[in-house]
Amino acid sequence: MNRKTIRWATWVAVLVASPALSMPAVTADTQDVFARLADRIDEERARADQERAKADQARAEQDRARAEQDRARAEQDRAERAYERGRDSIEREQWARAVEQFANVISDRAPRADAALYWRSYAFDKLNRQTDALTSLAELMKSFPMSRWLNDAKALELQIRQRAGQPVSPDQQADDDLKLLAIQGLQHSNPEQAVPQLEKLLQGSASPRLKERALFVLAQSGSQRAQDVMARIARGGANPDLQDKAIQYLGVNGNAANRQLLADIYQSSTDVNVKRRVLRAFMVSGDRARVLAAAQTEKSNDLRGEAVRQLGVMGAREELWQLYQKEQSPDVKIQIIRGMGVSGDAAHLIEITNTETNPELLREAIRQMGVAGAGRTGDALPALYARMKDPAVKTAAIDALFIQNNADALVALARKETDPTMKRRIVEKLSLMNAPAARNYMLELLEK
Repeated sequence: MNRKTIRWATWVAVLVASPALSMPAVTADTQDVFARLADRIDEERARADQERAKADQARAEQDRARAEQDRARAEQDRAERAYERGRDSIEREQWARAVEQFANVISDRAPRADAALYWRSYAFDKLNRQTDALTSLAELMKSFPMSRWLNDAKALELQIRQRAGQPVSPDQQADDDLKLLAIQGLQHSNPEQAVPQLEKLLQGSASPRLKERALFVLAQSGSQRAQDVMARIARGGANPDLQDKAIQYLGVNGNAANRQLLADIYQSSTDVNVKRRVLRAFMVSGDRARVLAAAQTEKSNDLRGEAVRQLGVMGAREELWQLYQKEQSPDVKIQIIRGMGVSGDAAHLIEITNTETNPELLREAIRQMGVAGAGRTGDALPALYARMKDPAVKTAAIDALFIQNNADALVALARKETDPTMKRRIVEKLSLMNAPAARNYMLELLEK
C-alpha cells in the first residue's frame, strides 16, 4: 500500500468512526478527492513548519547580533575605564602603574590605543626607561600613522633623544610649576609675548597637567592670537584630551563668539565624542536653544539622549515634555524621563504614569518620581502603588520611595499590604533606612 493510499484510508476510517456522519459508498473518485485533500493538508503543514523554522532562525540571528553588540560595548567600556585609570596614574605620577594600565588598552587595540601608547611612552621616560619609551613611540607611529597624537609623540621622541645617556628625574613637577608661574607673570605684563610661549608649551612634551593649566591660562587671554589658538585646539588641532579641555573652557567662557565657535565645531565634526563634549559645553554656557535644536534634529540616538540629559540639567521642563510626545525611540524616551527627574518635573512624570503603556517607560517614570523628591511626589507614589497591579511597577514605586528616604510612606504601605512578597520587599527597603519611622516599624515586627 503506497503513502497516498494510507492517507486516504486514514481519512475514510475517521469518517466511518464518526456517528454524526453518513458514509457514502467509496468510489474511485471519492478516493481521489480524499487523496488530494490529504496532499493539501501535508503541504500546508510543511509550509507552516518552514515559516516557523525561518522565524526561529531570524530570532536566533537577532539574539546573536545583540549579544555581539553587548560584548563589543562591554569591551569598549572596559578599555575606556582602563585608559581613564592610566590617566589618573599619570596625574598622580604613579609611572609604573600607568605603564601596566595602558598596556591593557594597547593589547585590546581599543579606540584609544594610540593615546595609550603615547602615555605609556611618557611614563617609560619618567621611569628612566628611554629605550622602552622610544620603542613604544615607534609602535605608535607605525601602527597609527594618522593619529592625532603623532605631534606629541614626535616632540617627546626628540626630547628623549636629546637627553640620551643622561639621567632623567621622574619628578619634574617643581620645574613645571616654575614654568607656569613665569608664563602667568608674562601674561599679565606682556600678553602678546605670553601667547607664543603657551602655544609652544602646548605643542611640546610637557606633562598633561601642565598642558591643561597652560590651556586654562590661554583661555583667560583676550588677545586675538590666544583666541585663534584656542579655536584651533578646540577644532581638533591637538590631541583629543586637549581638544576636550578647550571645548570645556569655551563653554565656561560662553560669550557669543565662543558659542558660535562651538556650534561650528558641532556641525563640522563627525566624532560623536566631540559632539557630546560640545553639547555639555552648550549646557555650561546656558545655550538652551542649541541643545534643544540637537535634541530635535540629531539623527543619532546617543546624541539626542545626551542633548535631553543636558536639557534636564538646565531645567527645560516644557521642552522635554514636547520632545517626549514626539520621540519614537524608547531609549531616547528613557533619557527624556531621566531629564525630567533631574529637573524635578513631577507634573509631567505623574502624567506619564497615567498614560504610558510601555512597561519599561512606566517603571522609569516612577523611579524618576523618586529622584524628583518627596516634596513633589511623596503623596503621588503611594496612590500609584495602590492602584497598580503589576508587581514590577509596584516594586518601582517602592524603589522610588526608598530613593526619597520616605520611610513614613513605606511603613504605611507595609501596614496595608497583604501580599507577602510585596510586603517583604517593602520591609527589605525599610531595614536599610536610618529613619525613626523605619526603626520603630522594625521593632514592632520583632515584637510580634
